[in-house]
Amino acid sequence: MSGTGTEHPLTAQAAALIELERYDQAKELLARRLAGEPDDVRAWVRLAICHVNTKDFEDALHATQEALRRDPEDFDAHRFRSFALRRLGRSDESVAAAREAIRILPDHWMGYTALSEALISPPDRWPQAYEAAVTAVRLGPEEVGAHRALWKAALANGRRDVCDQAVSEVLRLDPSNAWALHERATRKAHSKEAKLPEVAQGYAQALAAAPSDQGLRKGLEGTLFRMVRGTRWLALLCLLIAVLTARVFPTEDDPTALPAPLGTRLYALALMGVVWALGAWRAYRKLPHGAKLGVWSLVRREFWVKLSLYEAVWCTLCAALIVIVPWTDRVFLQVLTHAGWVPPLITIWFERAALREAR
Repeated sequence: MSGTGTEHPLTAQAAALIELERYDQAKELLARRLAGEPDDVRAWVRLAICHVNTKDFEDALHATQEALRRDPEDFDAHRFRSFALRRLGRSDESVAAAREAIRILPDHWMGYTALSEALISPPDRWPQAYEAAVTAVRLGPEEVGAHRALWKAALANGRRDVCDQAVSEVLRLDPSNAWALHERATRKAHSKEAKLPEVAQGYAQALAAAPSDQGLRKGLEGTLFRMVRGTRWLALLCLLIAVLTARVFPTEDDPTALPAPLGTRLYALALMGVVWALGAWRAYRKLPHGAKLGVWSLVRREFWVKLSLYEAVWCTLCAALIVIVPWTDRVFLQVLTHAGWVPPLITIWFERAALREAR
């Protein structure tokens, strides 16, 4: 946006590298261009962009100063000067630079996003930051950057409804936007209403857009771990079905003869199969293929995940033995029952105690 006329090839190549986030290579090209032509305003602005993205804010400020020395009316130079000043803690100067950008192009949304960012600190300016972000969205309703600025300002002002709307708008404009997918996944993970499969699906989608994000990877693995741990409850339910069917602990009102009828025991075995089938279907049917592979990767790598799965298998095996074998001695049935429920319930108790202590 800065400057007029045809852009020099080196500056244009640097702009393409910036789009690919290859900032160091872009810096090298811009340094070559500025060594031969130090009055190239666009090259100085591109260099400022590189420095802002690599967090070299003093260098970014210097580059914008050089650009403005040659063209005091350059919109982008004022805008990136505002970003650099804000990161350097010079809030008032940052606001002034953003207002200069707005003065030059009063109907451009980017100037208002810069102003909103500059007004985020200190807190007494948060309402003004929100107003600036709303203006940015009004001027650029189809721009992802405007909605991100609104999200940040709304978050500072405690407007969670606006935050959710901003994320939804970003995903409408760019369904694969890594930031929005990350934010939606994090939001689901902290929601009490969200089910684990939904949380895992959100993390998996966000991770597909940003595969190098370790925070997302840890979030997905933690959610998958909780899903594997949940299989123990399916196994315990199967054990309960087996205990009731096989008359392990008869009361005065129940038949006491052993073994239980074959038809009843086969029915219980089929019911246990339904429990596992429905449980697995509800938990894993919506998971992307990569997340399903992640479950098996966790089982191979993590001891506690293996332990949870082994306990679920062991408990289900005990339940199956209780109903398959025509037992005539109730002592064996009771031994199998206790062998099935004790390991998972003890581990669950210790896990919950550890979570309480961690809080």
